[in-house]
Amino acid sequence: MVDSNDDEFDPTAPEQREIGREMVDESTGLGSVMAHAYRGELGRVDTWRQRLDQTTTWAVTVMAAILTWAFSSPDNPHYILLIGIVIVTVFLGIEARRYRDYDVFRSRVRILQENLLATALDPSQGVEHVDWRAELSRDYREPTVKVPMREALANRLQRVYLALLGVLLVAWIFRVTAFAGREDWIETAAIARIQGPIVIAVVVVFYVALLAIALWPRERQAKGEFRKENGAGGDWKESDTEDEPRNR
Repeated sequence: MVDSNDDEFDPTAPEQREIGREMVDESTGLGSVMAHAYRGELGRVDTWRQRLDQTTTWAVTVMAAILTWAFSSPDNPHYILLIGIVIVTVFLGIEARRYRDYDVFRSRVRILQENLLATALDPSQGVEHVDWRAELSRDYREPTVKVPMREALANRLQRVYLALLGVLLVAWIFRVTAFAGREDWIETAAIARIQGPIVIAVVVVFYVALLAIALWPRERQAKGEFRKENGAGGDWKESDTEDEPRNR
């Protein structure tokens, strides 16, 4: 095997990209290093996963407290629910940022699983990415965020925050209608000197923007998502080497 420090190192060469094959036949120093690297990356993925869950937990806790207080007395102002929407949206931004960091380490884990571990288990199938070693090396030298902020927002909205913000919206609508008494509910939605129609218009525009972010079709950049794409459940995604001959 050619030394990876050689000036003529070619990461796309079969003997370089399929180091998983060697792990089946004999113990190698590089294989041992990559095993420890993989374990370390898994630890970092788990840490960032916990941070994501903590953000969601705080969002749910704050939302529950606001809902409880808003309906504890008819005299409590309805706009506390709008404040809750703003707070949950702030948590959404925090979680989206954390999701982008989480995806950095998850991407590394997936590239090792696809090209190292999978090849070690079944060397006949080859690798998914012909230049995976160079790609991983570049990311270790200069780590980069793979997921744009808009996709991160869309992911967290679809997974968690559309439901949370939807509950707050329904609660606010119920609060300004059921508690309106003899007043017109549109006027009940007013906040201080801000007229009700303006408040309603702002809320509608905000939720339309959320739906546009969450549902607007786009190519996904996140690595290793469990999604149904162009196929029935259980289908594997196509690899970038589908049209290339496998190294048997």
